[in-house]
Amino acid sequence: MEERELLFGFNEVEGIGWKTIDKIRRAGLLSEKAFSCSAEDWEKIGLTEKMSIHLASIYTLEWIANRRLLMKESAVNMVTVFDSGYPNLLKETVQPPWILYYRGCLELLSTPSVAMVGTRVPTAYGRKVGEILAEELCTAGLTVVSGLARGIDSVCHEAALRRGGGTIAVVATGLDRVYPPENKELERLISSDGLVITEYPLGTKSHPGLFPQRNRIIAGLTYGTVVVEADSRSGSLITADAALEAGRDVFAVPGPITSPKSRGALDLIKQGAKLVTSALDILEEYTSYLPINRLKADESCPPKQVIDDLLIEKKLTNEESHLYHILHQGPFILDDLLVKTGWDFGHLHSVLLSLIIKKAVVQLPGAIYKVI
Repeated sequence: MEERELLFGFNEVEGIGWKTIDKIRRAGLLSEKAFSCSAEDWEKIGLTEKMSIHLASIYTLEWIANRRLLMKESAVNMVTVFDSGYPNLLKETVQPPWILYYRGCLELLSTPSVAMVGTRVPTAYGRKVGEILAEELCTAGLTVVSGLARGIDSVCHEAALRRGGGTIAVVATGLDRVYPPENKELERLISSDGLVITEYPLGTKSHPGLFPQRNRIIAGLTYGTVVVEADSRSGSLITADAALEAGRDVFAVPGPITSPKSRGALDLIKQGAKLVTSALDILEEYTSYLPINRLKADESCPPKQVIDDLLIEKKLTNEESHLYHILHQGPFILDDLLVKTGWDFGHLHSVLLSLIIKKAVVQLPGAIYKVI
């Protein structure tokens, strides 16, 4: 039997955690020898008497086959730390999960990503900032990772889905359960259009102690963690700490100094987190990872200009994009644009007006138009 299947079997046994599996692996028992181990054999490698008796009675080929069948019936797949599809960034962390159970597009694990976290009870300001940042990060080609929790997590997942970008939800239950229950539909949408993952087997219920462990995965999967809005006791600060421990970037959005919901983010900024006032503050740290061909084609083009152009262009219609590219060679007066586009006056004026409204183009005195 393959090592990954034996690993799966151990991971499915209730009460066995990361350290126990590590003991089993170091003892050379991540092999078919495990099927013939007695309770005494398990105790010799440091397992408790209770777990040793349990493992000796339950760990069989039939046990593994039955758990695999349950996964198949639940439409759940897995990727193990031994598989090529396992994310390299996560593998670099202190205790990478032995197994990630998932539904959705596994390829998202190999895309450049950032975590977005925050309070479960956001203000209107926090919700708006989360929406804007998530949409623009997705537009630029980053995958948004969060925890499917109430509040900021849900806001960022939803914004990423609306933009048609990638989003990954890391949950602290088995994939046959959804927490919080009101996010059942959101979980379904992410499973369909994004990716939902967990390190916990089917049947695992929500428990407060599992969420900090979940947060280390959110931080470990990503290049950096963005704290959108958080009070001084927010669980999202655990994710920020995990990011620092993994040597990843931490970003924080400033908020009103009078708002309790801003205290956690403001404290992070005091401690050295990068202050975020726009998506560009995040994107400029990862220009080499963004899927922008022009970065390679024209290295003389400043990253800020390239990212700004990309964010604008993603919001334009085909005609708006065509005119926007023409104006990049400008500025031009209206008569020049009539010649270059071949459009009639009414149509050109309509497209120009739309570009002005979208803040992609500005009109100067004398009916001169240029990109912003």
